[in-house]
Amino acid sequence: MVAEIGLNHNGDIDIAFRLIEAAAKAGADAVKFQKRDAEACLTRTAREKPYTGRNSFGATYGEHRAALELSAFQWRTLQDYAVIKAGILMFGSAFDVPSLKVLAGLDLPAIKIPSCDLTHRELLHAALATDRPLIVSTGMASEEELDRAVDTLHPARAARRLALLHCVSGYPVENADCNLRRMDWLTRYAVPVGWSGHEKGTAISVAAVALGARIVERHLTLDRTMAGPDHAASLEPEGFRRLVRDIRKIEAALGPRAEQPFPCEMSSKRKLRKCAVAARPLGAGTVLGNFDVRYKSPEVEGAAPADRKIWGKKLTRSVAEDEPIMLADLT
Repeated sequence: MVAEIGLNHNGDIDIAFRLIEAAAKAGADAVKFQKRDAEACLTRTAREKPYTGRNSFGATYGEHRAALELSAFQWRTLQDYAVIKAGILMFGSAFDVPSLKVLAGLDLPAIKIPSCDLTHRELLHAALATDRPLIVSTGMASEEELDRAVDTLHPARAARRLALLHCVSGYPVENADCNLRRMDWLTRYAVPVGWSGHEKGTAISVAAVALGARIVERHLTLDRTMAGPDHAASLEPEGFRRLVRDIRKIEAALGPRAEQPFPCEMSSKRKLRKCAVAARPLGAGTVLGNFDVRYKSPEVEGAAPADRKIWGKKLTRSVAEDEPIMLADLT
């Protein structure tokens, strides 16, 4: 379970610390941040475009993006805090090659490629060169684009260090647009598959686990009403805690693929399963017919079980009414 902090720290490292603590207390396995280099990501026209409104952190879009970024030193500080103090893994999404180089300089257990960069061949090759496990979101991707990306990342796939996350790039996304069955389609690439969710509430993410998601990623915020691009599609700490709780229940309920009854069922089996009993007093030598046998609980060890056909068998001893008919007494 990944707590996607993303940019919900709003460029404030103290908020980032609080979000790491909230994720750890909720029981998440990891926290994830996002790293961008505005000049590498955006054209000059895009950077200089006026950007005003409730979620703006600067007069232009470039200034807005710059205000939300954390330095390489702050990233290292956050990683130390996450691992040493909070006891939780931390990794990040790289939106461009310079940002990837920053992440590669840290001891991160994985690197995420966001949906928007699934087609960014240069970034994919640079990510491969890190030799880190790679998690790739598949939002907005066509089948052809996915095929090309997975082919590019084949060395990571062959080394079993590639995972794909089904993602719908809406913020927030409506339930009817989540299309969780696409996860099953993604298994065609023979890699672990998961869900990167931007939906409201927790039910869809829980369902994703029941449908086989190996990784679930959800945005975490301290307050959904805060200014910023992702808060509205995020869960607050209590909602995130409930999500982790419910996912753990589903994980436990899925269990292993078992071919035998579970130990917890054995007492019920002995009590409730039926065995053959005499429908009336039967003498030795009786050849059993339909009117001689009934099936009743509890199942007695050694008695003929209800799924064993015993008509036509001969009793070697007398059996009282309602007494179990033992397999050893039949010829």
